[in-house]
Amino acid sequence: MKAQQLVAHNIRKLRVRRGISQEDLAVDASIDRTYVSRLERGMENPTVVVLERLAAALESDIGAFFVSPKLGEKFPAPLRGGRKART
Repeated sequence: MKAQQLVAHNIRKLRVRRGISQEDLAVDASIDRTYVSRLERGMENPTVVVLERLAAALESDIGAFFVSPKLGEKFPAPLRGGRKART
């Protein structure tokens, strides 16, 4: 797996595991939501500064973005789309 795909895999895995949307992650990391989407699809190369912001927003260590997936581990499925019901 290429480094760009590895980072994409791990950003999504950490985000989905925490149950937060791309929009919430973007706000917490002070980046654009569409940039988060492109990162998760492996279409962008984030800077170290962006990785630091994402790690902080995900309450993780920057090294977590470079952990190789276990053999047979699939790309994390995205969270269910759509707006949340208002309460």
